[in-house]
Amino acid sequence: MAVDERSVTNLLRPGRNRIAVQVHSPGHSHFAHVHRGACGLIGWLEVDGTTVLTTGPHWKVRRDRSWSDRVERVSIYGTGVEDRDLRLEEDWVEADASDWEAARVVQGAEGPVWQRLRPRATALPLEDVLPLGKPWQVRAGRTLAFSEDPHSDLRKAFSSSAPGPAPALLPAGTSAIWVFDLGESRACLGGVELTAAGGERLLISYAEKLRDGELLLPDPETYCRMRPTDRFTLRQGRQVVEGFTPRGARYLLFALEGGGVAPAPKFHARLPVTPVVERPLPPLGPELQGVAEICRRTTLNCLQDGFVDGVWRESSLWLGDAVAQDWALRGISDDPRPLLFAIDMAAEGADAEGLLPSALPGEVPAYAVTDYNFSWVELLSGCATHPGIDEPEAVWQRHWGTLTRMLERMASFRGADGLLRNPPGRRLFLDWSPMNRVEPNLTLNLRYLHALRLAAEMAGRVGRTADWAEDAGELARVLQGHRAPDGWRESPGGEAASQLGLALLILTGVVEGAEAEGLADRIVARSLDLRDGPVEGQPALASPFMHHYLFLALQRLGRRDAIRAIIAARWGRWVREGRVTTPENWSIDFPDGSACHGFSAHPLGWL
Repeated sequence: MAVDERSVTNLLRPGRNRIAVQVHSPGHSHFAHVHRGACGLIGWLEVDGTTVLTTGPHWKVRRDRSWSDRVERVSIYGTGVEDRDLRLEEDWVEADASDWEAARVVQGAEGPVWQRLRPRATALPLEDVLPLGKPWQVRAGRTLAFSEDPHSDLRKAFSSSAPGPAPALLPAGTSAIWVFDLGESRACLGGVELTAAGGERLLISYAEKLRDGELLLPDPETYCRMRPTDRFTLRQGRQVVEGFTPRGARYLLFALEGGGVAPAPKFHARLPVTPVVERPLPPLGPELQGVAEICRRTTLNCLQDGFVDGVWRESSLWLGDAVAQDWALRGISDDPRPLLFAIDMAAEGADAEGLLPSALPGEVPAYAVTDYNFSWVELLSGCATHPGIDEPEAVWQRHWGTLTRMLERMASFRGADGLLRNPPGRRLFLDWSPMNRVEPNLTLNLRYLHALRLAAEMAGRVGRTADWAEDAGELARVLQGHRAPDGWRESPGGEAASQLGLALLILTGVVEGAEAEGLADRIVARSLDLRDGPVEGQPALASPFMHHYLFLALQRLGRRDAIRAIIAARWGRWVREGRVTTPENWSIDFPDGSACHGFSAHPLGWL
């Protein structure tokens, strides 16, 4: 649990000051926060290193009744919908707090709920306010009956309205929708200053992409259950309206119910930005320069408290995704804090058996992914080559117990044949690719082999005794059972090895020499064939994310020209299509497919 530390010197004035803090929690668990039935605030004020003020029973609190406490989740990945009646809003900053209740102390500062409290490990985001000028689209229509689901109301209002100018006077019974294009998918918070008669409702919503030229509003009946629409009931007069929680989007929507007055709206967006000290990229050709730009934009947009996979629907720190995201960020910055943050958070989330969480900081059992444990080993090992880490051994020593316990637990899942089987209740790997997942799985065991060898190298550097090198040698030997007379198989007797499986055979040294070069030729040919679906006689295509491992394998063979050729062909296609950020897969046709996914931006590091 991280605490923000910031200077308030410029906010204080001589004499008596009042400090007020607004806290909002919808009460929902989601991928970045596990709700444990209690919400709280802890804070303190330091002056010249001395604590002069702390939270406690002398603080006053008041429930803000303008916020509804009965709201849907935005999605399974994110926080709650916000439903607020501004007619009940109070000026809580300047209010007379004499009749407010005394704060209830749930636990003192030394209580167990605060034991893991520590200063923020990553840079504190800054926030810009962007005035929104000309709308991308304006729509007008009649006012529809509202329900308990603001997002459903928005979808109905959008489909029943038509493009056209919004009237200066918005009569009762009519409504208007303004849509703004930010130009790229990013974290944002929509807001507006407007005039109301009182009682009108305003919906602020978020979308990421178009389909056939039309704005695609998420359908909560599909995969990610997205409802990114907040509702506000307006008070009389001129007012500023904006939500509490930043969302992720490229398109901002404002749907206003008419009240018989001229709303004269002035729209804006708050844009959180995590500061990064960048270094310039080397000179690149025009196409690769374009790839570098969309990868850079994606990498920075998917950097918040730490790495998040995508700003659109998830905004979750996935342990496995951090491998590719760290590679991208180190291409432009020496800042190691997001990498170290991911390493530390995963270690803190280890379960009683030693297995690591997949989504940080809270575990999500439905998405417990086995090979993300191996990603953590890769992140640890990557400290040795990170330009901002001077003593990787210190990081390894700090987490040696976690590393040892996790690998010991993994060893217990090896069968009599020496091959790893997936622990019950866990996924082998999480990736948008058509590759085979039958066990004992070649790709899963090769990820395990790679982790064992990296762990053995770290043990040698810090002078620790471990059996990981011997375990890796035995695993490499038994993996030969996946080799058939006509080639490698994802499972013994099963389908042909995927592109990712072939790459891991090279990366782990299971195949070498002419055989490795032959497999590399097949890998390169499949990536340069721009057909995304299954191709007869070719291995299953790896996702953009897993191409990072393809590139590692090609680098092992010194084939950097092939890496650049693949980047120019596949990522260059996105540039030619006019994309401004990297999508999560070669095709994102499914309704909530993200157009800005951090793990797909790893070519930034390769370029």
